Amino acid sequence: MTTTDKTDETLGRTELVEDARAAFTGSLFGPYFPLRLEPAIYATTDRMAPAYTGGFWRFWRLADGGFYMAPDAEEPYEVHSMNGWSGQLSADALGIVSCLTAYSHLSFRGPESVARTCAEHYHRLRHWMMEHPEVEGVLRATD
Repeated sequence: MTTTDKTDETLGRTELVEDARAAFTGSLFGPYFPLRLEPAIYATTDRMAPAYTGGFWRFWRLADGGFYMAPDAEEPYEVHSMNGWSGQLSADALGIVSCLTAYSHLSFRGPESVARTCAEHYHRLRHWMMEHPEVEGVLRATD
C-alpha cells in the first residue's frame, strides 16, 4: 500500500492508507474501535451479504471528519438487510450500510461518550451519503 492518502474529490472523501488507519480511528473512537465497532461492522456485513467472506477493507475519512469503511471488492453484493429489503449494492455502498447499521446499534449501547460518538458518526455518514451514486439502495437498506 502506498504511504500517501488518496483523495476522491467527486465524493469528498480521502482513503486512509494502512499505516494511518489506527491513529485516525483511535482519534475518533479510542480503543472502542478495534474492540467493538470494527467487529460489529464485520458481523453486520456477514449477516447481510451471504457472498461476503472477509478480506481487505478500505477506510475513508469524509470531508466533514466522518468515517466509514467498505470491503475492497469489484463485484456487487446481494444484500438482505435487517429491515427486509433485498437488492444489489456495490462493496462501497454495502460498507456504508454496514457502518450506518453498526453506528445506530452501538449508539444505544455502551458508555455514553461512545454512544454519542457513534450517533454523531451515523449522522455525518448519512448526511454525506445523500450524494452517493447508490443513495437510493442505501436508504432502502437502512430505513
